[in-house]
Amino acid sequence: MLWTLPEPMLTTAVDSPALPAGWAAEPKWDGFRAQLAVHDGGRVLLRSRQGTDMTASFPEIREAALAQLPAGTGLDGELVVWEHGRLAFERLQQRLARRGSGAVEGAGRWPTHFVVFDLVHADGADLTGWPYERRRGALETLFAERRLVAPLTLCPSTTDPAVARGWLEWTAAGLEGLCFKRLNEPYTGGARTWRKYKVRTTTEAIIGAVTGPLQAPRTVLLGRYDTAGRLQYAGRSTTLSARFGRALGDVLARPTGTHPWQGWAFSADWGTPRTLDVVLVEPAVVLEVAVDVARDAAGRFRHPARPHRVRTDVDVTQVPLFG
Repeated sequence: MLWTLPEPMLTTAVDSPALPAGWAAEPKWDGFRAQLAVHDGGRVLLRSRQGTDMTASFPEIREAALAQLPAGTGLDGELVVWEHGRLAFERLQQRLARRGSGAVEGAGRWPTHFVVFDLVHADGADLTGWPYERRRGALETLFAERRLVAPLTLCPSTTDPAVARGWLEWTAAGLEGLCFKRLNEPYTGGARTWRKYKVRTTTEAIIGAVTGPLQAPRTVLLGRYDTAGRLQYAGRSTTLSARFGRALGDVLARPTGTHPWQGWAFSADWGTPRTLDVVLVEPAVVLEVAVDVARDAAGRFRHPARPHRVRTDVDVTQVPLFG
């Protein structure tokens, strides 16, 4: 029987971690959103949120699906890799580029788990019209009756606000926050009606370069010193407001000597080849920024930092170390 996966449901950001009445909370993982379909005849499809076929890159997920799931099963979830006790998003990026023997080698080196949070198809039936609460019950039954084991993993879910708040303590392991889903809501492909809360903290970093004119920067490139006293690149800011950019222009200056980043190249985003046109500045200005918990393997901010204020009261030696 031919059937297709629905478009994935999407989330809208919220500012509060409070769990509303009539909603369930789930941990928000730092991974790749993925949907998994098991068809008749041993056909398995693992696809990304954008519809990209990722099956060949993650052979351990395909093998687990064939061994543990009945044909006609459609799941929604998140691919994650654990490394040294925390989630390692960059390993997923490396895995995605591998095929054939490279994918098999990657599975042995950085094994992936598929954290399942929704059941959209089962036993030849489309379950998207069911409310979340009923789909969740069916998903838990599937895991229990089939005795599913890793790399297939059941995502926790709760209606208890205290339990949801407790999950926020997992941020040290790379958990990004919480997802909220209305108990009586069906699975509507493409709808942005789920909610997400991302944990953000404020911290300090040193401005080492800017994009745009020095007098009114568009973004800033942030650095932190490592234990050897070298200024390392820690991440980039979101786009500055015109007012904030002009204010920064009043306190930034060109380097007075050799800059520690002289000759470096910076990409527009992690993993993309486009190089930024930057202006190096004297690394003497400390900026307070709001960041989420996602980091790459080196400890750099994986998502853009939100500028908060210039800290003229903080010396560069007081900024947290890199890594």
